[in-house]
Amino acid sequence: MRRWVRHSLQRKLSVIMLVSTLIPLLFLGGFSFMISSKTTEEKTKQSGINTLLQMEGKLQFVLQDVENMSLFLIGQRDIQQYLSNPNEDKNATATRILGFTTNLVSSKEYISNITIYPASSDPVLSTTTIYDSELEQHVNIHEVKRKMWTELYAIRNYAGDRKVITFVRPLRSTDNYQTLGWLAISLDEQVLSRYWSVPTLGYGEGQVALLNDQSVILSATDKSWLAKPLEALFPGEAAQLSGDPAVSGSVTYSLHGTKKTVLYVKEPTVGWTLISIIPFELYSAQSRYILQLAAIAVGLTVLMNAGLIIFLVQRVTNPLTVLTRLLTRIDPNEPLPVYLPEASDEIGRLAESYNLLGRQIETLKEQVILGETRKKEADLRALQAQINPHFLYNTLSSIHWIALMNDEARIADMVEGLSDFLRFSLNKGQDYCPVYQELAHIKNYTRVQSIRFPDKFDLECVVDPDLQEKFMLKLLLQPLVENAMIHGIQKKEGRGTITVYVERTGNRMGFHVLDDGVGMSEEKLKTLLSHLQQPQENELTTSTGSYGLRNVNERLQLHYGAESQLVIESRPNAGTRISFSIPILEASP
Repeated sequence: MRRWVRHSLQRKLSVIMLVSTLIPLLFLGGFSFMISSKTTEEKTKQSGINTLLQMEGKLQFVLQDVENMSLFLIGQRDIQQYLSNPNEDKNATATRILGFTTNLVSSKEYISNITIYPASSDPVLSTTTIYDSELEQHVNIHEVKRKMWTELYAIRNYAGDRKVITFVRPLRSTDNYQTLGWLAISLDEQVLSRYWSVPTLGYGEGQVALLNDQSVILSATDKSWLAKPLEALFPGEAAQLSGDPAVSGSVTYSLHGTKKTVLYVKEPTVGWTLISIIPFELYSAQSRYILQLAAIAVGLTVLMNAGLIIFLVQRVTNPLTVLTRLLTRIDPNEPLPVYLPEASDEIGRLAESYNLLGRQIETLKEQVILGETRKKEADLRALQAQINPHFLYNTLSSIHWIALMNDEARIADMVEGLSDFLRFSLNKGQDYCPVYQELAHIKNYTRVQSIRFPDKFDLECVVDPDLQEKFMLKLLLQPLVENAMIHGIQKKEGRGTITVYVERTGNRMGFHVLDDGVGMSEEKLKTLLSHLQQPQENELTTSTGSYGLRNVNERLQLHYGAESQLVIESRPNAGTRISFSIPILEASP
């Protein structure tokens, strides 16, 4: 696969563009799926909470109805008379009381029974004959001081076994507020639970339960939950609900890998809570549908993008293929073949650049030929400098012996230094020499000049010992030393010093010629640097006065490259420093 892609730009571009398109699309599809799933989940939760709020409204109506009914019964005259006059005949009063309380029970299907418990020994009045009741296991009626709701408990009457929740409150005298008895209004759980079944929650898969303030289930769509603490069914959920101050909301419950969403609405008057348990798989089923839609959309987009990418890549690579064929058929001795672009877009401009490249290559070939010619001319000029002193060298040798024969030591020394200087210039026609020979050459030069200009300058050479035997192009340092002496030291009052440093810098040799002469102004230095960049003429002399430096600079660039050109630094009355660096050579090229 890698080899198949590596050898074709069209395949590379196609793969790269497909991948760069596919990854964002996958991220976009995944992001859209997550957002849609989250939105669906939130909407389902909100819909469930709204349904619970409707149920809570019905519950609140029932509770308020029971409250109002209890207040009405407390103030009812027959009930007050029946409970406050123990010595009277109460049969007729009791009949009237049972008559209208029975009518109340029959008009409210959710009311199972209304019972009046006198504080005296009078009989208990009840709308229904109860054969068996668990009420006394939950509350002692005679100890109730204020209104309250009992937990869910069982009774047995003519209709059979029933589950009821009872509202109990003291019956007090309207005259002196003395407790006359107790009123108990029971709600039928079976009737009450119908409110939790319509409308349905979670597409019919949700379960609804009513909790009292102790988180014990009073009513539920799942009858197996009745009278059980919520903690026993869903450990930890009761604490989570009681700790949430919100009136309504949702929490996620997880136990043994099974996740459920718990929606809740709190009833504010009695502290009860309506909860709904919805399986988390309900959201997963809806999310799978959204995932399928997202996958189809991403797949179609990828196919469309693949077609567009292949079309665009071919538009780009076909002209490049033509250019490649033209480049593979290049004849070094002929100009590049011209390519006629078919469009003015980037590919067309690339073709124009290719044609321009062909023209520039022809120009560069001409410049290379001219550069080689200039290099040969520079070498010829250096050769002339070697050959012209040959006759003088033989003549000066004769003068040296004549001076010795006449005891002219200074003349003999001067002539001997000049002879050594000229001998190195010849150097048997070799262009390269060891560093130590180049240094000996400038010492011979300064030896001659010191006799001519006594007590005017000193020469110091500081050389890395490891570089003494390395090879360099000859006649590079003498023009620099001569420039330092003539233009720096001689114009200075008093004695001066010329210092030559040779050091290693990585894989190159650095040469520095320093003098403490008069230096140059910034303007004069700029003029000198501009002269160094001008082409060397055929004449051996020039009116600019920088022939020696230009010759050295040109020879350095021709033999070592542009990075070896002269670097000149100078300040007025502080001196001048000329530097260059060349590669380290172990032998003459």
